[in-house]
Amino acid sequence: MAVTQQEIENRLWDAADELRAVMPEAQYSSVVFPLMFWKYLSDTWEHQHQEFLADNEGLDDLSAEEAHEIEYRDYQSFEIPFIHRGTVSERRASWSSILATVAMPGLGMRVRASLQAIETANPDKFSRLFGSMNWTSEAVLSGDVLAAVMQAMNRTPKMHEGNMSHDVLGGAYEYLLKRFSDGSGTRAGQFFTPREVVELIVEILDPKNFESVYDPTCGSGGMLIASANLLKASGGRGYTLKLHGQEAVPDTAGVARMNLFMHNLTEFQIEVGDTLKDPRFKKPDGSVAQFDVIVANPPFSLKWKPWTDDPRAIGGVAPQSSADWAFVQHMIASMNPEKGRAGVVLPHGVLFRGGQEAAIRQRVLDDDLLEAVIGLPVNLFYSTSIPTCILVFRAPGTKKKERRNGVLFIDASKRFTKAKNRNVLTEVDIADVVTAYHSSFDSEGNPADPDGDGGLAARFVSATEISANGYNLDIGKYIKQAAAEQQDLGTLIDIYNVARAERQKSEQRMHAVLAAAGIEGFDE
Repeated sequence: MAVTQQEIENRLWDAADELRAVMPEAQYSSVVFPLMFWKYLSDTWEHQHQEFLADNEGLDDLSAEEAHEIEYRDYQSFEIPFIHRGTVSERRASWSSILATVAMPGLGMRVRASLQAIETANPDKFSRLFGSMNWTSEAVLSGDVLAAVMQAMNRTPKMHEGNMSHDVLGGAYEYLLKRFSDGSGTRAGQFFTPREVVELIVEILDPKNFESVYDPTCGSGGMLIASANLLKASGGRGYTLKLHGQEAVPDTAGVARMNLFMHNLTEFQIEVGDTLKDPRFKKPDGSVAQFDVIVANPPFSLKWKPWTDDPRAIGGVAPQSSADWAFVQHMIASMNPEKGRAGVVLPHGVLFRGGQEAAIRQRVLDDDLLEAVIGLPVNLFYSTSIPTCILVFRAPGTKKKERRNGVLFIDASKRFTKAKNRNVLTEVDIADVVTAYHSSFDSEGNPADPDGDGGLAARFVSATEISANGYNLDIGKYIKQAAAEQQDLGTLIDIYNVARAERQKSEQRMHAVLAAAGIEGFDE
């Protein structure tokens, strides 16, 4: 009988919950995801092995070498090797084999040896897949706790294609990502971007069959997976996308690789390294590789070591205090010149900060690379409560005619629903923003079918008007709704200042009365 989504999610969370007494939820992923993927690989291998045996009952006269060749040619797509070969401890590096030894000392060492053996036996597929595996040390995670996690996870039904679909398996993986993020608050931002923000960016960029998709700060790989899922949902072939990602944290890169495999996406390449300092995707001439679709949620206002001589630095070099525009410059350099488009989520400061950032912003606008600015609600992210925005870029000369020499502004800051730990965008919110993005606009830049009453406002602004505003992209300068919110804030500040002045006058009168009565110690 097929396994339900709810069933596998509950069982996996039970396993993760065994860690609650020994580590914070922010660290669960480093243990649970490698174990989950190991069980998936082992269950899949054993399922295919049983099919091989059932189909070849009459081939007892085959040698071990001949049987191995047939099995790995026709049935298996990866190898689960043996560990401690030739010793009394020899056993296959499979989940079931090691699970049978949980009562014996040295469980963490056997788990580590098994995962390393799988990586070594499958270098093209699983190299560095399981991350640092520090959690296998007895000093980090005792054998008793590791055994409890494995035993709880073993109550999850067999994780192979004959028993559960990749949609269910991938959905369970994403469920855990979100659950860990909900529980770990601000630390979750390093590997998880809220799903609805990912969906919005991907829907706007609209990947097509056989295109290349690149995320320079890929985290857990959510944007790459969303690109394939959206294409599949719209009738396309998501598996044809060529997916590329770079991630600075090795363990997080491993989470991304496992996530992609769980979603049955195999045409991918995830590299480890600092994208700004050491971009890993390059052309033969040393310049950065170029892609059709680029998506990113880089770390906001990251302090960095500025470039000294880098061709990506169009318009100047971003300041040491914030790498926001450096990530944008990298994405622009990575766009396919014929049809490249990019979407990135960043804090509002990128729209109006001065200095070097203003010079870069002017160059990007003068080159007509920026297509849209979309203001998002506050408190959408696990890592920050500040308001954010999505910037959409197009390769030079590839904008639609009616979108050239200007920028589309969309204010969606009022479109959200309050959830437990943060605000969320609903499917309706996403659909309305995408509709606004595709809308036509009149000669004044206003949409032909405005939605001001629905909490969404949009306007296409000419390059001339933006230039007249000193290349400032603050949404409130161009959309009344955002401007009104800013005016309300100004009114509140005025009210506060008046009340503060009244309070100071009252305190002065009180001090005068007390002093006149001969009570000392209350002078200002």
